[in-house]
Parts: sequence; C-alpha cells; structure tokens
Amino acid sequence: MKSIKIEGSKREIVGKKATKALRNADKVPCVLYGGNETISFTAEEKAFKSLVYTPNVYTAELSIDGTKHNAVLQDIQFHPVTDKILHIDFYQISEGKAITMEIPVKLTGKSKGVVIGGALRHNMRKVKVSALLENLPDLIEIDITELAIGGRITIADIKSDAYEIMEADNSVIVQVRMSRNATEDEEESTEESTDEAAATTEA
Repeated sequence: MKSIKIEGSKREIVGKKATKALRNADKVPCVLYGGNETISFTAEEKAFKSLVYTPNVYTAELSIDGTKHNAVLQDIQFHPVTDKILHIDFYQISEGKAITMEIPVKLTGKSKGVVIGGALRHNMRKVKVSALLENLPDLIEIDITELAIGGRITIADIKSDAYEIMEADNSVIVQVRMSRNATEDEEESTEESTDEAAATTEA
C-alpha cells in the first residue's frame, strides 16, 4: 500500500488556547496512539490534503521531530461549517501485527444486465479489511461484466487468502435490478420472436 509522508513536531501544551492558536496558524493538532507512548504533535494542514481529500486509501509515514512512525488514520474531525480539519488521530503500525482499514471497491467492465436496461446498485463503495501492512490492497477490483439482471456480488464472492474482510458474508456489494426499460426491452424481444414465428408458420 502507498504511503504519504507527513512532517510534524511534538507539542507539549495541549490546552484549548494552545490548540486554537495552532489552528489559527493553519496547523492541525494530532495524536499518535498504539506505540510505546502516546504522542501529541502538530503538522501543517496542507500536509494532509493528499491523505484526506482523496477517494484512495494510504498509510502515513509520520516524521515527528525526525523520528519516523508508520501509521494509519484512525479518526478525523472537521469544522461543521468551514470543513477545516480540527483534529486527527493516528494509530501506529507495529511490525507483524494486522491493521484494519476501509479499502475502496472499484467496479470494472460493463454488466450485461445493465446493457439491456437493468439498474446497477453499488451498495458498498468501501469494505473493512484486516491484514498485515504488506498484504493490504490499495483497492479491491470487481469485474461485473457477467452480472445479469437479478445478479449480485456479495462479500463471500470476493474473499482472499491475503487478507480478511471484516464484513458479513451475505453483505451485497453490487447488484443489478430490473428496471422499466429492461422490462420493455424484454417485452419487445418476446413480441419480435412471436411475430417471426407467425411469419414462418404462414410461409
């Protein structure tokens, strides 16, 4: 999995006044959990753009006063009006220990059910995955080419030996439902077949 590098500095004062001053200076107060100690630090708000404002998922390589820590974004708080980042929690990645992240689901191909007018329903755009860092995928691709009307793909259909999907096996990721257009197409097809059969009989 790809990683985003973020430079930060430890902060000793964590009161409301200090936090407000940091935010006014376009810095984000952060906390790193999961290691030998909990570390409070700050980083420039712009440093998080590639990590936060993207549909992709990345780990973070934090350099806090020169000491590097591999981590995953655990929680983020935004201002309710301005959407500015108010606070971020990170969880440190430990060697040999599985981590859990929400991984994007990418659909490829064009469903044959959609081609004849079916309606595609992409119900799960991310799935929760647990794995060692080296086994975490950047995304999960699902080929829907053979998905007909009434067809569906569930979590049970995309299981992998490399990672564990932390969702119910019967959760529907994507499905194709009947639509009015599809019904009309099928009726037209049936009428054409009936007309052809009648013409052949008359001949």
